[in-house]
Amino acid sequence: MANKKDIEILRVTHLRGPNIWTYRPVIEAWVDIGELEDFPSNTLPGFYERYTALLPTIIEHHCSPGVRGGFLQRLREGTYAAHIVEHTALELQNLAGMRTGFGKARQTSKRGVYKIAFRTRQEQVGRAALVAARDLVMAAINDTSFDVTATVDTLKEMVDDLFLGPSTAHIVEAATERRIPFIRLTEGNLVQLGYGVSQRRIWTAETDQTSAIAEEIASDKDLTKNLLASCGLPVPEGSLVRSAEAAWEAAQEIGVPVVLKPYDGNHGRGVSLNLMTQADVEAAYALAHRKGGGSSVIVEKFIPGNEHRMLVVGRQVVAAARGEELWVVGDGVSDIDHLTDTQINSDPRRGSGEGAPLNALLPSRSGEIILELERAGLTAASIPAKDQKVLIQRNGNVAVDITDLLHPSVAAAATLAARVVGLDIAGVDMVLEDATKPLNQQRAAVIEVNASPGLLAHIKPANGPSRPVGKAIIGHLFSADRDGRIPIVGVTGTQKTGRIARLIAWLVHISGKHVGLACSEGLYLDSRQVVAKDCTDWEAGQRILINRSVQAAVFENTSRTILAEGLTYDKCNVGVVTDVSWDAALADFDILDAEQAFKVARTQIDVILPSGTAVLNAADAQVVEMAELCDGKVIFYGTSSELPAIAQHRQDGERVVYLRNDEIVLGVGMDDVASLPLASLKPAKASQPEMVMAAVAAAWALNIPPELIGAGLRTFESSPKKTPY
Repeated sequence: MANKKDIEILRVTHLRGPNIWTYRPVIEAWVDIGELEDFPSNTLPGFYERYTALLPTIIEHHCSPGVRGGFLQRLREGTYAAHIVEHTALELQNLAGMRTGFGKARQTSKRGVYKIAFRTRQEQVGRAALVAARDLVMAAINDTSFDVTATVDTLKEMVDDLFLGPSTAHIVEAATERRIPFIRLTEGNLVQLGYGVSQRRIWTAETDQTSAIAEEIASDKDLTKNLLASCGLPVPEGSLVRSAEAAWEAAQEIGVPVVLKPYDGNHGRGVSLNLMTQADVEAAYALAHRKGGGSSVIVEKFIPGNEHRMLVVGRQVVAAARGEELWVVGDGVSDIDHLTDTQINSDPRRGSGEGAPLNALLPSRSGEIILELERAGLTAASIPAKDQKVLIQRNGNVAVDITDLLHPSVAAAATLAARVVGLDIAGVDMVLEDATKPLNQQRAAVIEVNASPGLLAHIKPANGPSRPVGKAIIGHLFSADRDGRIPIVGVTGTQKTGRIARLIAWLVHISGKHVGLACSEGLYLDSRQVVAKDCTDWEAGQRILINRSVQAAVFENTSRTILAEGLTYDKCNVGVVTDVSWDAALADFDILDAEQAFKVARTQIDVILPSGTAVLNAADAQVVEMAELCDGKVIFYGTSSELPAIAQHRQDGERVVYLRNDEIVLGVGMDDVASLPLASLKPAKASQPEMVMAAVAAAWALNIPPELIGAGLRTFESSPKKTPY
């Protein structure tokens, strides 16, 4: 037992899918607050003041009062340590840049022991936030020190290392707004959008439509330029060289000023602009050669104007940004490194992490800047005179949004460039005198076409509005009438649910779909058993959902699976509940009676889509209660049309499945639609009419015709040939 000055974390579970708490992944922790059960927050001297001093941003938490400062109100009135830990864990994640909001704390059957649940977008970050939250609360109780800044910095590092990168996260958020489900396939940025055959994949700003050949073309700057020129796009005159001497010869032939850049570089690395002298060209060659990993170097005619980045998605420019030159102004005291740090890096949008749209600069460590300074007779250690302006960087600062100002002819050139290379998503770099003017009325050139373009300059521009580029990418991958979903059926209960799931999968399969099934009798693809063991766990379900050949999926969900891992899918088309039953194994989760078991089973109903259907056993009073919780339609099934739920449902004009004179009857309101004679079924199925009716109702809910359902019932094999691999 914990003592008054301790909060013990007993166990921690990551519920990765919809669960008894919410629709989203959460950390569920059991905590023992010991004697603190007798000391709510308002009885701990000085706690409120110390806690709010450590975590002043907690004022933003509404909690049950529903207003800003609501949680502080609860603290003043008196709330328990477990509830405080929950809110603290949420806020520490928020401060670390991983926004979360949902949390709950509930007392268990054991005095002083609570279950707390809080939303997390990354498991390890959530677990670390929980431990830090406990430590912070204990520091406020005991009046000991706690370094909030260091804790948040550690969590930020974890977020940077473990969470989706900002560009990928932005696309995933756009998918979520469209109600398209997603699965993170690796610890990196490879993400599946949608399920089964309807899925698409992204890797930052690359998609499963991004051609490998197009990527290779884009990385070959000389080939790209030749292709663009052949299609009439303006490109700078230039040539490929392999030595500093050849670079100067090419510069003389082209005519100075020139640009030097690596043959296979990107993101402006190793690029030097407006070069006039042999010394500058040779120094720029060395830089480009080094930055390009020893590859050849391109010498091009310098085109006066500003650098621009056009983000092309599909066949349109969805965002455009302009670059700016960077200057510092001397004060007669500070060197250029210091001036850059105070005048440029002080911009909060600059940093070294993935979330920074602009890079922090250190002239003494940047080859490009060193060359630029040398051309002005300076070094990073030089101290410019007061009010002297020093050019730090000519390019690489494309962060001023100009999307709404872009001339149509400029946008047309950018989209053509992307199509010529063959990229579905591209960053097209152009030098323009004025992006608002027609292309043929100015000096202009397409200088690069990049695969996997950075999105941050458009999501977080230094100036101008954020552009919904994630929405554009999702629109490119999914037409307006597509949500990446496949038909999904979930079965919950204890009455032969594994066999019901298998029968449903068979009925869906003979309707013409490739079906994945994960249940207690194994994992199946169509009628082939590929794993011969209990497959009601999360991992088995994921195997079904990531399979690109699966057109429909059926899952058996036990109460233990829901409590220990959460559902493997976010939403379903059909949810079947056969019964609400309690057994002793649920006591491990502090589920101690049928009323609490109801809350577990209802999870299956909570995730039914508004266009979906709940299939409910009309003979179980608790199951009947779930009808009110369903966002979609309901089909009741039972052994008699006289069951109250079925009788009322018929009066309401809804669908029912029931037994009459040894027939399974499908009815809509008071009218019979079809009947399936039990005598025509195999003896094993005919002797288990409730199991068959549940499967029939689920298939009917998926709009499978009754005639086909009847054929499926006659051909279903209870013991299929096992062919595991």
